Amino acid sequence: MAAEPLKTLFYPFEAEALPLPRKDGRVLFLGAEPGFRLPGGFDAGLHLVQGFRPHFRALQAAGYTVTPRAEGSGFDAALVLAGRHRGQNELRIAQALERVAPGGPIIVAGGKDDGIDSLRKRINILVALEGHLPKHHGVAFWFRQAGTGAAEALRAANPDLVVEGRFRTAPGVFSFDRVDAGSKLLAESLPDGLTGNLADFCAGWGYLAAEVAERSSGLSGLDLYEADFEALEAARLNVRGAVEPRFFWADLLTETVERRYDAIVMNPPFHSGRAAEPGIGAGMIHAASRALKPGGRLLMVANRQLPYEQVLAAAFSSHAEIARDGMFKVFSARR
Repeated sequence: MAAEPLKTLFYPFEAEALPLPRKDGRVLFLGAEPGFRLPGGFDAGLHLVQGFRPHFRALQAAGYTVTPRAEGSGFDAALVLAGRHRGQNELRIAQALERVAPGGPIIVAGGKDDGIDSLRKRINILVALEGHLPKHHGVAFWFRQAGTGAAEALRAANPDLVVEGRFRTAPGVFSFDRVDAGSKLLAESLPDGLTGNLADFCAGWGYLAAEVAERSSGLSGLDLYEADFEALEAARLNVRGAVEPRFFWADLLTETVERRYDAIVMNPPFHSGRAAEPGIGAGMIHAASRALKPGGRLLMVANRQLPYEQVLAAAFSSHAEIARDGMFKVFSARR
C-alpha cells in the first residue's frame, strides 16, 4: 500500500495551502488505496476509483463508495494518487480533467522514487500549476480544471497498445507492452489438446488463455480470473475460441472459486509494489488446488529462484518441473 504518498496527497489541506472542499461537495479520488486518513474537517463526499480487486474490496469494506472505473462528471475537485507507471498516471490525470467542473482543483501526489517530479514537470507543460509541496518522501502538486485540451494531449500520448499485432493492452497493466517471457515459456510448454473445463488464474490481458483457446478445440469451458480490472477488460477483447470464455474480476487469495476445473494454467505474481512476496504465489497455488477436480492438472510458471516446490508438494499429489530457461521454470502438478 502507498502509505507515504497517501499522506502526501492530503498534506496541502493539512498545511492550509488549499482550502478544504465544502461539506456538500463531491470529490473524485482516482487510484485510491486503503489506509488514507482524511484531514479534520474534510467532510465532502468521496467517490473512489480503484481497479485492483484487493484494494477495491478493502475500500468497500471501509464504507466508501468505490468503482473500478470513474463514473459521473461535474465533480468539485479530484485527488489523483500517482504510482510507478507514467502512462497510467497521465491517464488518471486526463480523467480528472474530464470529470471535474471548470475551475475545480486537481491534486496529484506520489513518491519521489516513483517519478513524481518528472510527472509534475510534464503536467506543468500542459497546464499552469498553482503550487506544489514536498512531504513524506513525496510531492503533491495541484492545478485547476481549465478545459480538456490537456486531457486530449495526455490521451493521445498514451493510446491502447497492440502487442504482436493481435493483443490489446492498456498502460499500467502487467507486461502492457510485450508478452511476458515467463508466460511465453509456459505457453510453449503446454500440452496440445487440453480438454474439459480450463481456467487461467492471474490471466492478465489474456495471453495464456488465448494461446490455450487457439490450440485446444476440446475445451468445454474457459474461465479467466484476474484482479486487475483494466487487464481483464483487455482480455475480453483478446480471447476467443470454440467455447465462449467467461471473465471473473476476483482476488483469488480471498474470494472463493465456485467452479471446478480439469486444468488450470497460471503465471502468478510474486511482487507487492517493489517488494518480492513469494507468499502471493504460494497462496495462488493453494487456490488452484482447491479449484481443481480430483486428478486435475495445474500448469504454472515461476521465476527460478522462487521456492514453490514445497508448496506444490503440500498441495498436490504429485508435481514435476517440465521446462526451464535462464529465468523461469515450468511445473506440472496433479491434484
